[in-house]
Parts: sequence; C-alpha cells; structure tokens
Amino acid sequence: MDADKREFVMQNRTVLVSGASIAGPAIAYWLDRYGFDVTVVERAPALRPGGQAVDFKGSVQRTVLERMGVYDEIRRRRTGATDMVFVDAGGRERARISGDFTGGDIEILRGDLAEILYGLTAQRCAYLFGDSVSALRETTDGVEVEFERGPARRFDLVIGADGIHSRVRGLVFGPEEQFVQHRGYYYAIAGKPPAGELADGPRRRVAPAYSAPGRLAVRGGPKAQSLYMFAAPALRFADDAEKRRVLADRFAGMAGAVPEMLAELPDCEEFYLDALARVRLPAYTSGRVALVGDSAYGNALAGFGTGLALVGAYVLAGELAAAAGDHTAAFARYERIMRRYAKLGGSSSPGPFLAPKTAWGLRLRNWFLGSRWFGLMDRFAAGAKDDIELTDYAGAVAR
Repeated sequence: MDADKREFVMQNRTVLVSGASIAGPAIAYWLDRYGFDVTVVERAPALRPGGQAVDFKGSVQRTVLERMGVYDEIRRRRTGATDMVFVDAGGRERARISGDFTGGDIEILRGDLAEILYGLTAQRCAYLFGDSVSALRETTDGVEVEFERGPARRFDLVIGADGIHSRVRGLVFGPEEQFVQHRGYYYAIAGKPPAGELADGPRRRVAPAYSAPGRLAVRGGPKAQSLYMFAAPALRFADDAEKRRVLADRFAGMAGAVPEMLAELPDCEEFYLDALARVRLPAYTSGRVALVGDSAYGNALAGFGTGLALVGAYVLAGELAAAAGDHTAAFARYERIMRRYAKLGGSSSPGPFLAPKTAWGLRLRNWFLGSRWFGLMDRFAAGAKDDIELTDYAGAVAR
C-alpha cells in the first residue's frame, strides 16, 4: 500500500482508549502519531497525582522512552534510590535490598509519569474525564460503545488500558475472577511519596522495614512513604474506612516504627489497598478489542508492569500502523510479540518473599539477601528485560 493511501486509511480509523494512567496515554501518543483518530476515556475526574514510584529497566524500555521523546524529562524528575533495610525489634539491620535493584535504571513517581504522557497527547487526542465504558457491542464494521454519562458512540477499535480491574476486559472477555488470580497477599500504600526532584538532585534514602510472619511494614519505602504487605485470603471491603481499619488490625502489636505509622494512617490523604494479583489471559485481543498493560498482563508489585505497559503500547500501535489499520493482522502479531515479552512479569509474587508466613521463612529471606544467589538472580533478571527485538515502526510505516 502506497504512503498516501495508508495515511488516508489510518486517518479514518477511530480508536477509543479506556484508561488515562500510563498505558492509555502511551498508546494514544503512538496511535495519534501514526494518524489514527484517538479518544481516551477515564473514570477519574482528572489525572491522578502522586502514587507509588515506578521504574524502567534495560535498553529496550529506555529505547521506547527515547523514541517517545520523554526520557530526558523522566530523568529530570526521577526519584532517588531507596535501600530497604530489614531491621529487628531493636532496630538492628538484618538484611538489605539495594535501591539499585528495586528502583531499576530510572525511577519516577507514577503521577509524574502520567502527567508527562498526558502532556504529549492532551492537545491532539480527545480526553473524556469523569466517564467510563458501560457496554460494548461489536458489529461488522466497528464497536458500538455506551458510556455511563456521555452519549453512545461508534469506534473502529477499542483498546482497554484500564488496569488490573479492567472494565473493558470484563465486558468483552468475562468476569474478573476468571482471569485475575489472587496471590494470597494484600498491599497498601499510605502517605505522600518523596518528591522526585530535590534541591541537590535525587539522593539515596534508607527505608527501615519491620517484619513479622506474614507481615511487612516499610517506613518511607521504595514504593511510597509507607508500604504494607500482609498475607490474607480474598477479602471484601465495604469502603475505604474499613480498609484502613483492617490494615490497622493486621499490624497491631508490631514493634519499631509501626505503631507510629498506624497512628498516622487515619489522616493519610493518599491511601490505596488492593490484593497482590496477576492477570492470566488466553488472548490479549478479541474481535476489534485489544488489551494493553495491566489489563492484559498485570502482576501487582512484581516490578516490571510500567515498562511492560509502555513496550506493549509501542508494539500494539506500531503493528496497527504497519498493517494500515488491519486489526486482524496487527492483533495477531501483537499477541505473538508480547506473549513472550510479558513473561518478564513472570509468575513470581513479592508477597511470599518479602513477607514469608513463618519465622523460619523470615530468617531464610534475610540469609538469601546476603548470599551470592541473590546477585545471580538479579543478573538473570537483567537479561530478560531486553528479551525482545523492537521494530522501528516509524521507519516501516514511512516505507
């Protein structure tokens, strides 16, 4: 197909992206760059500020950031590395995880990253805040979309980039319990995370971590001001207040700074609690609908989600552009490419490792962190970060 015809085809292809956190604005950027007409819908009334720190690892993820033109800005707003130091009741160090391991090559607050990505697309893509998809009906030539608040509209394609509890996935693929696996642990983030840019630049921090069987509380942790993790079967919460009460009950009686952390909990404006869970899908696409990021291959706190989301957005949009909007061919290639790379997220969960359920498990964790085996694991993971060959889609489309 010649370049003029390809451009005409893509300019007449409308795409709805559900979700405006990370994966949504990322794929909106690439789709708009390739000539698609993009609308992004987001349930929240505005961009969500703050949140935990997220990171990028390896040359592949850096290449995607550089091709988006955001690497330098992310570097400017990066956070400092934080060492997680496991201490006993007396405050003595028992083990340590370096911030170089937890923070990847470059780390930034989720809210700052979302702001950067939104800034790339806000003037060129239509954003519908304070609304969400309520129904989807695929036809022979498009998808009829109903919204909770706005009028129904038709799109050629729909992309679900709406997180591990994806509304789009639920409407198209089936109930969440079929695909989202509870890992037997919950995590909570409370309080404002550290500022990314300090007067003298990002600095290294130390976050004391207090352990008990099945529980971990990190003061000033690498992912937020306070991080909690605890073992529990699937729970149901009536509201945010109940989540805070359950968290306080679970950590009652722990020593160190934990009582002080719990005392601050009721006044924390920023608070989030959810299950450690992973998404396992037989396919990332169905008809004219595709999933990207956590909605497709999320694995909470496994350490690779943000990088996977941006690489997935790059690949999905690139394949659609290379196929001149032929979603059947593009979706098939996206599946093949990302199925392998998504294994980077792996089947591992941080819960059993960081908060083992027995005293023996805690001692084993501390020993392992100081052993050469931990270093070998780190080196093995480093190789997997770049286990994908990135296509130069911009060059391919230009040809």
